[in-house]
Amino acid sequence: MKRKDGHVLLGLTVFFTVSAILLLYDTFFGRRVLQSFSRQFLTALAPVLYGAFMAYLLAPMVNYFEELFLPKGRKLEKGKRTSGGLRALSILLTWAIIVVLLYLLASVLLPELYKSIAQLLSNVETYYHTISGWVAHLLETYPPLEHWVSQQLDLSYNSLMNWITKEVLPQASTLMSIVSGSVFGLVGFVSDLLVGIIVSVYFLATKETCAAHARKVVCGLFPREHVYWVLRGAAKVDSIFAGFVRGKLLDSLIIGAMCFVGCSILKFPYTPLVSVIVGVTNVIPFFGPFLGAIPSTFLILLVSPMKALYFVLFVLLLQQLDGNIIGPKILGDKTGLSSLWVIIAILVGGSFFGLAGMFFGVPVCACLYSAADFLVRVLLKKKDLPLATEAYAAGTPEGMAVPEKDAAETDEKAD
Repeated sequence: MKRKDGHVLLGLTVFFTVSAILLLYDTFFGRRVLQSFSRQFLTALAPVLYGAFMAYLLAPMVNYFEELFLPKGRKLEKGKRTSGGLRALSILLTWAIIVVLLYLLASVLLPELYKSIAQLLSNVETYYHTISGWVAHLLETYPPLEHWVSQQLDLSYNSLMNWITKEVLPQASTLMSIVSGSVFGLVGFVSDLLVGIIVSVYFLATKETCAAHARKVVCGLFPREHVYWVLRGAAKVDSIFAGFVRGKLLDSLIIGAMCFVGCSILKFPYTPLVSVIVGVTNVIPFFGPFLGAIPSTFLILLVSPMKALYFVLFVLLLQQLDGNIIGPKILGDKTGLSSLWVIIAILVGGSFFGLAGMFFGVPVCACLYSAADFLVRVLLKKKDLPLATEAYAAGTPEGMAVPEKDAAETDEKAD
């Protein structure tokens, strides 16, 4: 029997090895069948992925409404589903709030945003002459440098106008044709989104059952002694991602809304466009405020230098409010990363995956950092060494064995 099992194991090993070699060859030198299949598979699963992501974001809101409508003295029990009527009411209220927010976005912000972009495009030539006048005034005492800068401005202006006429306007026409229904791409996306909403309702209604199925699969796949650590690691990853993603999106929404209200009160130009830029870039940790403030300040500077100065002061005040009050209240210390690791995560994630990498790079780095920290702590415990980092600041901690050769050299130096 053991011999037979050994032959089966050998056969499986050979099969998977050959399969891996063929897949690698096909990926780098062949028709990339696996990539095409994976892309088609993900396209087919797009509604389910949309629904799962929406359910993941909205689950805390559903839980909040369930706790709100529970009779006094009762609390939500972990892993147990509430009554069907209460769950249905909570999901209905959650999606009602989302629909109202989307309606306000579509009816209030989007038309104003369109007007701001149209105004910006119509004033491109005026802004070009304004910048040229600034350059001529600043560099009038250096004619060669002024001539060179003017040439560069002319080239940049021609490139910008060429980009607008050949890229922006055709894409705008395509977008209008999509909206009119002549292109099926938007129809497919909207249909996937609608199906995703239905799927999210299913996930929200059966979230305890889905979690139980996931734990059941883990218990079946992993040895008994590893199940606890796998579930603990999954809970840690969920805690980091849930806290960071939900918190950062809510924080950015609040900052964008506050920026819109403040810019409207102060009557800054391009208020909707500036508010969207500030709110969207705020999802990027550390660099987000700068990425949003610099182009927004430049846009306002083209209209009024004094208002641009006021806007800089307003953004600094807004970011201080976010960094010291709003952000800590919503996010807390969900990632556990220092500023250095946050910068590294943003740079590495952005270099590989762009803006999405800059956003998701921080929670991914936090998960890897947490796993590495846990592994180091386990190894230190096995050696009966201190866990606190401060214990290693002055060199080798007490209790660490010193090699005999190094000990002899130390004694000779002491003598």
